[in-house]
Amino acid sequence: MKFFVSALLLIGAASAARNGIDFIQPVSTATFQCIHKAGYSFVIPRVFTSVGTLDHTGIQNVKNARAAGLTDVDGYIFPCLRSNCPSAANQVKETLDALKSAGTHVSTLWLDIERLAWPANHASNRAFIEAMVREAQAYKQQVGIYSNYYNWQDIVGLDYHGQSSLMLWWATYDGIKDFSKFAPFGGWSRPTIHQWEGTTTGPCGVSVDMNYVP
Repeated sequence: MKFFVSALLLIGAASAARNGIDFIQPVSTATFQCIHKAGYSFVIPRVFTSVGTLDHTGIQNVKNARAAGLTDVDGYIFPCLRSNCPSAANQVKETLDALKSAGTHVSTLWLDIERLAWPANHASNRAFIEAMVREAQAYKQQVGIYSNYYNWQDIVGLDYHGQSSLMLWWATYDGIKDFSKFAPFGGWSRPTIHQWEGTTTGPCGVSVDMNYVP
């Protein structure tokens, strides 16, 4: 009996694992239905770009995914660091206002913290991220961080634990759908999501990154 119960627990744990995708290309409602049927339970379109503009394709993707019956629909902001870009807070504000105007919402808004045009000053980078988080929280929006050990090290420093209370979407293309290679950083002892494979042809012909939640 003990073995039988243990086996059931293992089966339950395995069945709880979920697969998801993130992407930037336009995806129709019908294709999202195909993606859902293929066993993918969460999707994360980009909703703001690194050049400082709303991603209207991504916002429509959020709408289409929800119309297809997906309920775990997130979005991510790729922050713009150029001097002519909106402020950190306004990048979040514009994104959330645009989603609301489109009649939709994201379950979690992820902030993509990876090396692209970030200044060398860790203090200013920390302040930028903090401003984004505060704005999301002012909207009562659940917010999380997308990053990995080396991006975090270069952008804000490994000693910065200021966002460790948020969920971590961990990006490491190791081809393994688990957390076995995770090395703690930034105050996180465990991620929430593992982005385990980069740009590839995913379900239903969509070009995606592959993600996993245990």
